[in-house]
Amino acid sequence: MNKGKVADRLYIVLRILCIVSLVALFIPAINPARISGLISKTSSVFTCGTSYGALTRNFVRAFSKGWVGTLTMQMVFGGSICIIIGFAATAAGGCMSLGSNKLKKLGLIPSAIGAVVAVIGCFMINWAANDIQGTPNPDRVEPMKPGAIMVFMIISIALLVLSVAIFFLLPKVEKGEKCHIDTKYQLFLLFLPFLALCIVFSYLPLLGWRYAFFDYKSGQDLSLENFAGFKWFAFLFQNPATRADLVRVLRNTLAMSGLGLATSWCSMAFAIFLCEIKNLRFRRIVQTFTTIPNFISWVLVYAVAFAIFSTDGFVSSLLVNAGVLSTGTNFLMDNSHMWIKMLLWGMWKGLGWNAIIYIAAISGIDQQLYEAASIDGAGRFQKMWNITVPSLIPTFMVLLLMAIAGILNNGMDQYLVFETPYNTDTITVLDLYVYKLGINSGQISLSTVIGMFKSVISVILLFGANKISKLIRGESII
Repeated sequence: MNKGKVADRLYIVLRILCIVSLVALFIPAINPARISGLISKTSSVFTCGTSYGALTRNFVRAFSKGWVGTLTMQMVFGGSICIIIGFAATAAGGCMSLGSNKLKKLGLIPSAIGAVVAVIGCFMINWAANDIQGTPNPDRVEPMKPGAIMVFMIISIALLVLSVAIFFLLPKVEKGEKCHIDTKYQLFLLFLPFLALCIVFSYLPLLGWRYAFFDYKSGQDLSLENFAGFKWFAFLFQNPATRADLVRVLRNTLAMSGLGLATSWCSMAFAIFLCEIKNLRFRRIVQTFTTIPNFISWVLVYAVAFAIFSTDGFVSSLLVNAGVLSTGTNFLMDNSHMWIKMLLWGMWKGLGWNAIIYIAAISGIDQQLYEAASIDGAGRFQKMWNITVPSLIPTFMVLLLMAIAGILNNGMDQYLVFETPYNTDTITVLDLYVYKLGINSGQISLSTVIGMFKSVISVILLFGANKISKLIRGESII
């Protein structure tokens, strides 16, 4: 086997180790920086190396009493920073390995340097771990000897050895050779950060599903002592009160989401009519003022609603002065037509924003179609109905299918701020119910089970809607 093939195989190992090292930075269970019980067990190397305040939050008394020296925790903080920087440098070198031979050679330099820096960080943390063992009050400080330090040390040394070995196995750089990465790899590297964000914020939180199998209370550890199996899954359907609550919140959720689906065409219609405005300045003003509400939080929206519809609000005062009402009335406390009210508030906030994608689609329609229609004598509304609307149907169907898949995910903020004791029965949706069950009632295990079912049903709805789209339109989105 020639040196090139050996280098390619070693590169595979190097890339895998780079991925493993980056993932290890965010796993609290293998945090080598946790040298004391005063350091939170939920903290990772990344947390310890990015926030000195979070690292030493529980050491104020230990510092003042002299149980732990500040230099010890500074070494932990510095060592964590070295590990983060070192692994980040090796990852950068791994990305450069997708390029030409010259770029590969250059990439091995930060990989080797990063591995050395990570090793130094491991030694710094190990020194701090040995130093804290001599604390005069071990009962309060709870010194620990983190075994995970060896895992990070082995990874760092392996990265260093691989980087050096590959450097000498690669052929020499030819004179005039340039640093270059193929287009497909450039696109992959551009996509990589978004993939990482998707994994961190969409897939990593799925680890929280394990709480559904335990009798968990906030602050407890997950162990065989509180393992409950499928207890909470059965409880969800066996308990009459829970069943009644689920029926109620599902009714509210499906009703409000159904109204949203039924009026989803409004954004498309608004975009069509907006693009028909010939005065560009006026069109931009309208689009700006209809888009701005999307960036206003629901708390501020409720503040506006309170100023208008409260007992001393604008509407109530106006009706009292006109003699229609004898005393002020708080319309926000009224429970009638709550679903319609929430729909209207949601449309006011999101209509302009949701129309943006349709405006972009309209700009991509071939203008020759409109010119040909004008020659044939078509009027403005005929061109809108026969050209613009059919051209927007594919975009509308994709958005509709995504909305169907998320029919149970209609948010929580809007309903949380508008909820009152008078309308809670009709305004509590599934997300708000899960929030109240987990935060207010402390039933984290049960709320996790409900969240799991909601996710599974959403996936089923997505594939079902996609199947229906394929049968009706002959096209699918996935």
